[in-house]
Amino acid sequence: MTEAQQRAVAELLRVSPVAEDLGHRFAAAGHQLHLVGGSVRDAMLGRLGDDLDFATDARPEQVLALAAGWADAIWQTGVAFGTVGLQRRGVRLEITTYRSESYRPDSRHPEVVYGDTLVGDLGRRDFTMNAMAVTLPDWRAPTAFTDPFGGMADLAAGRLRTPGRPQDSFSDDPLRMLRTARFAAQLGFTVADDVIAAMTAMVERIAIVSVERVQGELSRLLLSTQPRIGLELLTATGLAAQVLPELPALRMEIDEHHQHKDVYAHTLSVLERAIALEPDGPDLVLRMAALLHDIGKPRTRQHEAGGGVSFHHHEVVGAKLARKRLTALHYPKAFIIDVSLLVELHLRFHGFGRGEWTDAAVRRYVRDAGAQLPRLHLLVRSDCTTRNRRRAAALAAAYDALADRIARLAAAEDLQALRPDLDGTEIMRQLDIPPGPDVGRAYRHLLALRMEQGPLGHDEAVEVLRAWAAANGVGT
Repeated sequence: MTEAQQRAVAELLRVSPVAEDLGHRFAAAGHQLHLVGGSVRDAMLGRLGDDLDFATDARPEQVLALAAGWADAIWQTGVAFGTVGLQRRGVRLEITTYRSESYRPDSRHPEVVYGDTLVGDLGRRDFTMNAMAVTLPDWRAPTAFTDPFGGMADLAAGRLRTPGRPQDSFSDDPLRMLRTARFAAQLGFTVADDVIAAMTAMVERIAIVSVERVQGELSRLLLSTQPRIGLELLTATGLAAQVLPELPALRMEIDEHHQHKDVYAHTLSVLERAIALEPDGPDLVLRMAALLHDIGKPRTRQHEAGGGVSFHHHEVVGAKLARKRLTALHYPKAFIIDVSLLVELHLRFHGFGRGEWTDAAVRRYVRDAGAQLPRLHLLVRSDCTTRNRRRAAALAAAYDALADRIARLAAAEDLQALRPDLDGTEIMRQLDIPPGPDVGRAYRHLLALRMEQGPLGHDEAVEVLRAWAAANGVGT
């Protein structure tokens, strides 16, 4: 028994009570049941979780009948695609009828056609490493393991290869081209030459896939252990130009510090640095902001006298481009706001390094960043990729000084709130005015003073408010 098989046995033993029990129910009803796909792959890698994938010759309605009274919970959201979701003793199971699926040239959704054999079902899967199966309930039997396309050998070699011709696989489901990049990033695997060639030749086919599925794969890629591998593959094959064109557009732009081959390479370095600084595991907002932080540079590039290059206001342009791209990819509104804010603010710190900020400037930095301040700290530090040690040390020291200023002010003031000393209700009461534009004007005036001077206290804020009202003809 190979090491991979030993790991798989150990993992399967952990989930075998539920899996075997389900296998016996199917066998008693005259149906086949096999653990398949990512579950077998992950068992071989020694990291099988509590989400298990199964394939069966039973049709969805038969699976539902077999699960009734056995499963603790049943989900039917995937029945139209041949999949029934179950939960039993904390283990989540997805049972899918043998099938094949393909896209018509004019459709964004795959057609599902049921199959009749396990090998036929495995043959339509994306990669050989996901085309292995273990038969239940007697998974210990020598014949229980099925690997018709050499998935175990590819898994051991760290190689991504399709069961059949990659052109056929990608034609059936073009999303598999993005999945190739995601698995390469997630597992650190190499990609077979014929797979890369097919991806390159078929890039335009990705347009037929729904935006939501593209977004899901892109997010999984960014959350993987080595997203740079996947992003470079997407760029090299031309897929990035289809789904995230702002990324390959950076390859032609030389970074203003001239320390990197181009802004594209700088961007990938920033992403890697941001990942290394993550305090609590993969953070999609931070990673996306790192990936997009310089996408405004191609639009703002200017050649200066003497041969220099500038990118004035690229952070503002980049924030707008980030909002547009993430909206097109159907990311949630809150996510778009957070990422675009980080892109817009990532350069502001450099003004601190050129001279001492006032307390008001520090307050504005904190207020504008809001809840994204911790991420902004990480992004700004990640953006320093210069190989000049003296410059890198100076930038790090400057940001340490800013962080210290923020901490000292936070200890003396409520920087996280940063609201005026009087709220809208109190403004209306003090000035005896109804809700309306004047309340907003007064509020903004008090907020500006709060930013400039710090907390005023209630009584002083009332005096300032009344003086402002008198000078502007507001209230009694």
